[in-house]
Amino acid sequence: MQAHADTRRGGAGADTTSAADPRRDNIVREARRHFMAEGYASTRIEPIARAAAVSTATLYGYFPSKADLFAAVIADASDDFSEQMKSVRCDEGDARTRLTRFAVAYAGFMGDPFVRSVFRLVMAERPRFRDVAMSFFERGRHDFGLPLIEALTDLSASGDLRFDKASWAAGQLMGMIEHPVFFMPLVTGDEVQATRTTEAIAADAVETFLSHYAAR
Repeated sequence: MQAHADTRRGGAGADTTSAADPRRDNIVREARRHFMAEGYASTRIEPIARAAAVSTATLYGYFPSKADLFAAVIADASDDFSEQMKSVRCDEGDARTRLTRFAVAYAGFMGDPFVRSVFRLVMAERPRFRDVAMSFFERGRHDFGLPLIEALTDLSASGDLRFDKASWAAGQLMGMIEHPVFFMPLVTGDEVQATRTTEAIAADAVETFLSHYAAR
């Protein structure tokens, strides 16, 4: 998990603030690891500071409280996830090609165990951090759906698809993908996994979607 988290932070998702300040980056990265492994209540500041190779005074200089640090961890994860979805390109080809390109990328992203771990953490701490949780979920839904909505709007303008509202249509396609690759493992603690590949799930979702919205 540490290697997975580090890979994500080292890529395009790294925010400019932490890139300019490696100590802050280390603190947030180590805090993410501790919060995900131990939960908010059991996580202590001192081990995070040691793992980040800073003093507790330095850590508190960046984040005055554990609550502030937790909020920064979730905001940091949101930045990472948004950057990943921004890289999804579905602006070329016919309707099936463009939607399949998005669907495969989205299925792979939502099926990632690391992504589920972050969502579990946010869900578990929602009663304590309602505003942080709501911001995380609302931003995620908007940012993840943006490339799809843009593609759907374009395909509607060209006459390839017909629907009443692009956001509703996008939600339906995303929902068909989310259920098998994300929600089933999420609610069962990863005991139940989809038997189909992400490619098959994406293809089935696109086929069902086109059967409803492809222009006749």
